[in-house]
Amino acid sequence: MARRKANQTMLLDPDQLITSVDSKVNAVRTQSIDFSFNELADMYKDQELIIDPEFQRMFRWPEGSQARFIESLLLELPVPPIFLIEREDRVYELIDGLQRISSYLNFRGQLKIDGKLQPPLVLADCDIVKELNGLTYQDLPRAMEIKLKRSYIRAEILRKESDPRLRYYMFKRLNTGGETLEAQEVRNATIRLLSNGFNSFISQLSKESNFAHCIDIISYNQKKQKFDQELVLRFFSYKNDGARYRHDVANFLTDYMEAVSDPVDPTEFDYSQERAVFDKTFQILRVVSDHLGIDSKIFGTVDQRYPEPRSQFSVYHYEGIVLGLQQVLDKVDPEDAAQVERLGQAVMRGKFDRKFLDHCGGGKNSRNELNARVKYFSDAFKAAIS
Repeated sequence: MARRKANQTMLLDPDQLITSVDSKVNAVRTQSIDFSFNELADMYKDQELIIDPEFQRMFRWPEGSQARFIESLLLELPVPPIFLIEREDRVYELIDGLQRISSYLNFRGQLKIDGKLQPPLVLADCDIVKELNGLTYQDLPRAMEIKLKRSYIRAEILRKESDPRLRYYMFKRLNTGGETLEAQEVRNATIRLLSNGFNSFISQLSKESNFAHCIDIISYNQKKQKFDQELVLRFFSYKNDGARYRHDVANFLTDYMEAVSDPVDPTEFDYSQERAVFDKTFQILRVVSDHLGIDSKIFGTVDQRYPEPRSQFSVYHYEGIVLGLQQVLDKVDPEDAAQVERLGQAVMRGKFDRKFLDHCGGGKNSRNELNARVKYFSDAFKAAIS
C-alpha cells in the first residue's frame, strides 16, 4: 500500500500540485501590525478586542509568571507575537496570546473574567529586578507607566476575507500542543471558527439536570477543563460515528466535531432528534441511579469488598452503560418500576463482572475494547427488559 501511494505521488503533475498549494495560500488573507499594549487595552475596554469567554476561563498563568512577563516588558525583552482574527464587523478576536494579554490587563486592573473585574495584579517573583516585587501598576513611577503603555507586540491578523475552514485549521494548530489546555477546551475555543451551533448544543446539554446529576462525581478540575462537555461529545461521536473510531480518542472526537460543524458540507445531525435521545438516556439513568440509592455514582468504579460504587468516575463504565442502553432505549419506560429494577440489577452486576471489567483500564482504548464494553451492557439490558 505504501509503495502504491508513493507511485501515485510520483505520477502527480507538479504544476497541478503547485496550483493546489497556491490556491490555498491565496485563500488566506493576513496582516501584521505592531500594537502598543496601551492600544490593546483601549480596544479591550471599548470591546474592539474580544477575548471570548471560553478563552477567559483558560487564563491560568500563576501570579509569578504574570509578574515576570510585566518585568520582561519593562526590560524591553522580546515577546512572541499574538494572533487575532478579524470579524465581519472589524472587531478583533484574540485566538493565541491569551496569557500575555491577560497578564497585562490584569496588571492594569482591567481584566474581566465571567464579567467580573479582577483584583489588580501585585508583582511577585520578579527575578531580574527584584525591586519590582510588591508593586502594583499604580505604584510605578510615571516614566515606567508610560514605558509599559508604549511597549509593543506584533499582531498577526487573519482578515475576514480568508476562507473560514483555513482560518479554523490555522488556529487549531496554534492552539494544540499547549501544556495548559485540555482537548475539549481547545475544541470549544477553535471550533467556532467553523460554526458555533454544535459547540453551543454540547455546552447546553452538559448543563441538563439529569446528565449533570449522573456525572456529578467528576472532579472539580475536570469540570473546569470541560470534561463534562467532552462526555456529551463522546456520547454523540461514538453513537453516530463509532465505526470510524480506531484508537486515538482525542483526534476521533475532534474529527467528529469538525464534521458536524463544517460550514460547507456538514455531517448530518438532527438536533431535535438527537436531543430527545440524549434526554431519555439520562432520564432513565437518573431514575435507575435513584432506585439503586447510589446518588451520582452510576458511573463509579467499585471495590469488590463493598456493595456500592465509589465516587470515582470511570469513563469506561460511562461508555459501556450509555452506549449499551441505546439498543433498548425505545423499549424502556422510566416509569415502569419493574423495568427500572432489572436495569439497575444489570448495571450493578456489570460493575463486578470480570467479563466487563477485563475491558476497562489503562491501554483499553482500542475499538475492540470499546465494542466489548458496549456489547456487554447492550446484551445485559436486552435481557433485562425482554
